[in-house]
Amino acid sequence: QLHLVESGGGSVQSGGSLRLSCAASGVTLDSYTVAWFHLAPEKERAGVAFIRMGSDRTFYDDSVKGRFIISRDNVNNVVYLQMNNLKAEDTGVYYCAAEQRDFFSGLERTAGLPPHFLFHSWGQGTHVTVSP
Repeated sequence: QLHLVESGGGSVQSGGSLRLSCAASGVTLDSYTVAWFHLAPEKERAGVAFIRMGSDRTFYDDSVKGRFIISRDNVNNVVYLQMNNLKAEDTGVYYCAAEQRDFFSGLERTAGLPPHFLFHSWGQGTHVTVSP
């Protein structure tokens, strides 16, 4: 059974950086599409970064392109989210999610970035606060 644990959240000033980690146990993360979702106050959970299963290909929401980088360490079975040039609107809870599905090609491809309800394995979330 896949178990995900996030870490690395905290409080920073606008323009600062944080690196979030998503550690997995029970399965090999390379066999999953892994994503980071952002839950901002009074908003719906939104996907910001995705790394495709069995690949290093990455995909981002426009709001974080050029600022966030998602990467996977297959040796340690961890997915990272490097968050640079943080803005106040990046504040919220960040969740790691994984699904054993290729959302980016083939028959299971989605139109656009996959929504949260297509992911069935989630971590507990980590808080990020960016002050102006």
